[in-house]
Amino acid sequence: MLGNNYYLYILASGRNGTLYVGVTNSLIRRIYEHKNDQKDGFTKKYQVHDLVYYEEYNDVNVAIARETQVKKWNREWKIDLITKENPEWKDLYSELNPFG
Repeated sequence: MLGNNYYLYILASGRNGTLYVGVTNSLIRRIYEHKNDQKDGFTKKYQVHDLVYYEEYNDVNVAIARETQVKKWNREWKIDLITKENPEWKDLYSELNPFG
């Protein structure tokens, strides 16, 4: 179960769609904010709401370093990372949040 850790996450607008890479200390809360357009920005503007990938870390500095690394990757590498772990590109949010 999700604990008091830090998360690198990737959102998509759909399979092979627009991607967004972020980091947070509360994955369920942050994805909820994205899905409900609670903050102006990239994900709201481009409707990037599906959680398609995440990694969990217990050190914020490691999570931020990983975010920086993945953000520098080319699109194909990001797509390969997602597809390897989530071949159907399903929205993982509902699996994390029992309340939907």
